[in-house]
Amino acid sequence: MAFGWIDEQADARRRAGLVRTLRPRPADTPLLDLASNDYLGLARHPEVTEGAARAARTWGGGATGSRLVTGTTELHTELERELAQFCGFEAALVFSSGYAANLAAVTALAPHGSLIVSDAGNHASLIDGCRLARGTTQVVAHAEPDAVRKALGTHEGTAIAVSDTVFSVDGDAAPLAELAAACRESGAGLVVDDAHGLGVLGDGGRGAPHAAGLAGADDVVVTVTLSKSLGSQGGAVLGPARVIEHLLNAARTFIFDTGLAPAAAGAALAALRLLRREPQRAALARTVAAELHARLTAAGHQAVRPDAAVVSVRAPSAELAVRWAADCRTAGLAVGCFRPPSVPDGISRLRLTARADLTGDQIERAVQVIGETRP
Repeated sequence: MAFGWIDEQADARRRAGLVRTLRPRPADTPLLDLASNDYLGLARHPEVTEGAARAARTWGGGATGSRLVTGTTELHTELERELAQFCGFEAALVFSSGYAANLAAVTALAPHGSLIVSDAGNHASLIDGCRLARGTTQVVAHAEPDAVRKALGTHEGTAIAVSDTVFSVDGDAAPLAELAAACRESGAGLVVDDAHGLGVLGDGGRGAPHAAGLAGADDVVVTVTLSKSLGSQGGAVLGPARVIEHLLNAARTFIFDTGLAPAAAGAALAALRLLRREPQRAALARTVAAELHARLTAAGHQAVRPDAAVVSVRAPSAELAVRWAADCRTAGLAVGCFRPPSVPDGISRLRLTARADLTGDQIERAVQVIGETRP
């Protein structure tokens, strides 16, 4: 029977407690949200929603084509210019998603004969970029610059190291300065995904590469998403102008994909301008994360110290993690639930995301619910 193997895999997922389901949310919900990636609380900010609406009224509901045909509006180029300036890079290129931006950066910068050194904890989009690239990939130990240095030392020719700046599972930060030093010893490029750093780390939220002193470096390329701190949708690649020009001509997820919808570009641009005006939001997100971690560990939970806005709480098993998250939801708290294969170490977790707009009472309530529902 066609696709008969799907039933076998479905049964295996059920037995392992790894079934995933969609849960449509209403526009208004009484749940306290610690599950989304809206780190700065901007997704519903009036300036951001008005930016989206104004762009849709001006440019229409869709981009109408690929960026190289009709999909590039003046709004897209304005967003690229301001995003590059904010993060400290020479140029930027906007994509329809952060996933597409990562695929573009890795595949276009790792030609045949090149070496890609990839952190074992990297996001799925970076992993898929490595799989699609024509170069050879070597996976190294998590957040170990010496492992990167050793891998690069075995290769002669073009090479890049690829890493998240803040890892999405535990929220720990990569040692960017040390990674850059290891790459420079071999003449390799460094490609980093700052999805969880933009808006949270660096001066006024300018990102982890900016905080590490790597902004504007001619051997560093950064990918970002517009769907987390900026409360919108889409992604971008930042870097030297010649690299961005190369992506425009060689990145398949740019050339063959419809451009980002104008509403998303308008929302992201409005959020970026708001962040420039209110840079304290970045520090607030970090403060909330630190407070969450302190209260959770004081209550006896095994929580990982956050380097940005992600707070991870270990669960006994995949099945109990699902039950724990469901019980939290019943009690009025939405939290993330990370299980294999989303976690590279196989350890299931509740994943909490700090938001700059969370109050002390909300933090206290979240910790209380997590404790009361603990399996």
